[in-house]
Amino acid sequence: MKTLFRLAFKLAPVALVFAGAVITANGQGAKLQIDQLDFLANRASETVEVRLDEHLMQTTAKLFSDRDDAEIRDALKGVKGIYVKSFTFAKEGEYSPAEVDSVLSQLRGGAWSKIVSVRSKKDVNVEVYLMMQGDQIEGLAVISAEPKEFTVVNIVGPINLEKLTKLEGQFGVPDLGIEQAKPKKNQ
Repeated sequence: MKTLFRLAFKLAPVALVFAGAVITANGQGAKLQIDQLDFLANRASETVEVRLDEHLMQTTAKLFSDRDDAEIRDALKGVKGIYVKSFTFAKEGEYSPAEVDSVLSQLRGGAWSKIVSVRSKKDVNVEVYLMMQGDQIEGLAVISAEPKEFTVVNIVGPINLEKLTKLEGQFGVPDLGIEQAKPKKNQ
């Protein structure tokens, strides 16, 4: 799963360049309705839920006051919310394609554009969407469906993928596999 997830996010910056990634927007329309998935918690062996709205984002950003946390504070600037639902199941078949489609149907058409799609018959299906208005990014959605795990990540507001790497492992945001390009040394 992590290998495919990393591949998906390695391709995402390329898609952003073509999308003209100017990153300012209010982002309120980018919030997905993922609370409808709450019933899956009854079937899951493990559930992760993160709900940070704009007010909580501002409060949380204040907690990062150390010089070392400046990059995280910078990544949070302008973000209106971070919402994560992740369900891990003991066995396959505990959720249906209809549950996945309930999220994907919110992303089809309109302002959302699929920028990455990774499909596997066995392991994992990952789709990454950006909500764009012109050349403005208003949100990011990642849907990952594995045989025993179903995860939705929704970040609302201006997003800079380079800075997003600083949020991996913070606020329930999983390792998204976004790797920054390292400058080559002259030989």
